[in-house]
Amino acid sequence: MSTCSPISSILRVYNLYGRRDNKYKARIKILVHEEGIDSIRRQVEEEFAQVKGGVLALLQAELDRIGAYFAAPAYERLNATTLDTAREKVLNPTYGRWLERNLNAHRQPGYVSVTISLKPVGGAPGDATDAQMDVVADLAERYSFDELRVSHEQNLVLPHVRIADLPAIYETLVANGLAEGNAGQITDMICCPGLDFCALANARSIPLAQELTRTFAAPERQAEIGDLKIKISGCINACGHHHVGHIGILGVEKKGTELYQISVGGDATEQAAIGDILGHGFVVEDVPAAIERLVDAYIARRQSPAEPFIAAYRRLGREPFKEALYGSSSH
Repeated sequence: MSTCSPISSILRVYNLYGRRDNKYKARIKILVHEEGIDSIRRQVEEEFAQVKGGVLALLQAELDRIGAYFAAPAYERLNATTLDTAREKVLNPTYGRWLERNLNAHRQPGYVSVTISLKPVGGAPGDATDAQMDVVADLAERYSFDELRVSHEQNLVLPHVRIADLPAIYETLVANGLAEGNAGQITDMICCPGLDFCALANARSIPLAQELTRTFAAPERQAEIGDLKIKISGCINACGHHHVGHIGILGVEKKGTELYQISVGGDATEQAAIGDILGHGFVVEDVPAAIERLVDAYIARRQSPAEPFIAAYRRLGREPFKEALYGSSSH
């Protein structure tokens, strides 16, 4: 018999003490903020000690059933194949860029996973038409063991693709407006629905995201910037994960005006960090120029093109970026 997951103990503590009196505060992060991480950690550990090995434990037979359900597909035995991305970029720059940005290594020789970006220039992040989804479903059935995944970054993933099938997949994506080669770059942003679709939101998110993709549309500009994650939320509930964006944008409402508060230095990787709020908010028309100033400050001060934005921010601290946003008078 296996012990139950500590996650259940976290959920039980939240269920006991989480806010139910205010829909804007019915979030686990609010509970952690109000109680303090040490108090929450202690209560979770106490809860786990009580339920460990009890009625919530899974039988080994159930674990075996789950494991069998997620068994690896019947891969072909292929010779290890490598991609000459640099050569492809010379022969076909857009295809080479897609190979460079939208593929991830696979533990099975001869295979990769493919990110299908839903972040076209001027588009709503994460949006796809019914016709496009039919195309993607066909690709998954034909080239990825009938498996398709949705990433938290609002993209789609074909998890098991033979390297030999990449040209055919790419051609199909091009024909259906799904071949944006920008995974992990500045235009591959996370964005919540915002005030256009959400009753909780204070500000619009999607139009701002669309304008930012237009601002940084040039592939050469995106390549110069490198890995940079922008995340946009239309309210403090943070469905767009703005607080862990390298550049985070939070929509707020002040006296009937939609403003956007910018934070810098967040990170959602194993080196997790909450971004630093640098100052007052901006009206929507001024946000793209503000982000350009942050990007320019990074490029001017990075040690080399190989130093990512988040690494430069950690090395330099907030002051150069605050000055870039607000000028020297901000001090």
